[in-house]
Amino acid sequence: MLSQTEILTVMEQAVRTTLVTALPMLIAALAIGVLIAIIQATTQINEQTMAFVPKIIGILLAMLLFGGMILTNLTDYTTTLFESINQLLT
Repeated sequence: MLSQTEILTVMEQAVRTTLVTALPMLIAALAIGVLIAIIQATTQINEQTMAFVPKIIGILLAMLLFGGMILTNLTDYTTTLFESINQLLT
């Protein structure tokens, strides 16, 4: 039977891995969104779809730049989780 501490540790690692994995794309989308909002405010162009394409391009670029780090983090977490299954269940 798993103790509460072991369950919370696995959940904490999962949440941390998720945040570290998603952070580069979120930062790119946020930065591009703020930049587009400033441009829209100064030019008074209120087009909703104007920010969509730059955000998609920025997210794809972030995935290309940080893809290796993301894959390494996910692989390390999965390997650690599979290696600790025997220890957690005994």
